[in-house]
Amino acid sequence: MSTPEILYEVKAQRGDKLRCKGWRQETILRMLENNMENAEKPEELIIYGGIGKAARNWESYHAIVKSLKELEDDETLVVQSGMPVAVFKTHKYAPTVVMATTNIMKADWPTFYDLQEKNLTIYANYTAAPWEYIGTQGVIQGTFETLSAIARLHYNDSLVGKILLTAGAGGMGGNQTRAMTMHGGVAILCDSNVEIINRRIEKGFIDVLVDSLDEAIVMAKQNAAEKKAIGIAVVGNAADIFEEVIEKGFLPDITTSMTPAHDPISYLPSGYTVQEAEELREKDFDLYLEKARETMIRELKALIKFMDLGVHSFEYGTSIRKECIDAGMDEKEAKRLPGFVAEYIRPLFCEGRGPFRWTCMSGDPEDLRKIDDMILEKFKDDLLVTRWIKLAKEHIPIEALPARICYMGFGQRKEFALEVNDMIRRGELSGPVAFSRDNLDSGSIVNPTFESENMKDGGDLISDWPVLNGLLNAVGMCDLIALQANYSMGEAVHTGVTMIADGTEESDMRLEVSMTVDSGIGVVRHAQAGYETARDVANGKGQLTDESIHIPLWWTPKATFGPKDLEKEDVKA
Repeated sequence: MSTPEILYEVKAQRGDKLRCKGWRQETILRMLENNMENAEKPEELIIYGGIGKAARNWESYHAIVKSLKELEDDETLVVQSGMPVAVFKTHKYAPTVVMATTNIMKADWPTFYDLQEKNLTIYANYTAAPWEYIGTQGVIQGTFETLSAIARLHYNDSLVGKILLTAGAGGMGGNQTRAMTMHGGVAILCDSNVEIINRRIEKGFIDVLVDSLDEAIVMAKQNAAEKKAIGIAVVGNAADIFEEVIEKGFLPDITTSMTPAHDPISYLPSGYTVQEAEELREKDFDLYLEKARETMIRELKALIKFMDLGVHSFEYGTSIRKECIDAGMDEKEAKRLPGFVAEYIRPLFCEGRGPFRWTCMSGDPEDLRKIDDMILEKFKDDLLVTRWIKLAKEHIPIEALPARICYMGFGQRKEFALEVNDMIRRGELSGPVAFSRDNLDSGSIVNPTFESENMKDGGDLISDWPVLNGLLNAVGMCDLIALQANYSMGEAVHTGVTMIADGTEESDMRLEVSMTVDSGIGVVRHAQAGYETARDVANGKGQLTDESIHIPLWWTPKATFGPKDLEKEDVKA
């Protein structure tokens, strides 16, 4: 099908005009359009992450839009890997959309590429397929909190005067420089594509592009010495730049990367320009993969070398260790580099905290500001939340529809969502608000290469938890539920979810349940694994509490009696 130029410039509708038969359908349509407005390659329906798509093809995209516009309140649209396949008569409390994407038996990259070529599937990535992508800021607090943990553990809780060296400005990778400067530190980021770097500068995530690595190092050292924050970019391949930094004897304080190692065909091999890489990919697919994996191994070895030299190095969710192992690198050596969740973020997951976010359907920045101000008052005793909101208001630009990410935890999400719904009802906000989260949340993913790596009970491979998350979200009457399996091909199962506040009493009911079960199952998962913080949260003893979870004593891993004992007493763990 031909793709007229206008298709490349999809914009999310703003204002109070409905094209659908209700705000639930309209909100989901605007979330899809918001994905496209933030897309890396809109002409190919690619949102981010190399090949993460919002729809199978343009025919599917238009069919999805048409279906949402015609969908009744008591109907559910079914989407299979980016293609709408059915509309079922359900009931008004059922999800508006359910979808499953990239769920492939015996999955590996050749199998996926073959199925994609046959037009049977797409690559979901995390928030691309379920239409929950909010632009570069989507993971910025995850980066910020990871850096916060490093600051707390190694630098007396401050990164002022410290230098981060990283790579990858595409998709969400461009957030890294801004996250470091929000800490008052200095960041050097390299990317092979100057256009992507300039896009991040235009959006406000990178401060300056320099001509050479030497210039970047001099500028970084000078600003660090003067305790000034700055995000510096330089054009170059990650493996090449990292090795050159080591050869020059310059040691940053922290190193990581967000290159697209999770998708070898999107990873740019050393020695090739962007154009040359595209030509090689078309000419010799297998040779491209070989060259990409050779470069990945060099990048990973450099990160490990930094670690051996005393630099705080970690994998930031790129699956580079897994891909390098698949490419022949020694597994024990590859896994010497720690993953960021097990090393820094898991304590937050135990509280049900994670990359929760909301998007203002009105398109009015004032709605976002009012919600920010409400959070600063309502959650003023939570330093993690209030510190972030204050920084986000100052430093994070609006991309497409106004949106925000915040690591709210169990109990907080429900309290917050109900208050937002009440603000809409009172007329304080000018439109509905959609709540979603990254799929990398407390209870919505299993991926033994990082999110569920080194679980305390050894349950790294157990994929029951995201399935339970999806089932509970269905019980919770969520508006969109997605079950996906991808990222590191064959290694991850995860769920996406969208919940809508439109000011109605029905939304109160939906939010009351959905906001409890979605993060609550994450608390339960970590409690079951033996994390005491999670057990405290579930049983009302921790900082974040909610009376909606009850864990009976017989359920615990160390229990010596069974359900029959509940007849004697109803106890909490």
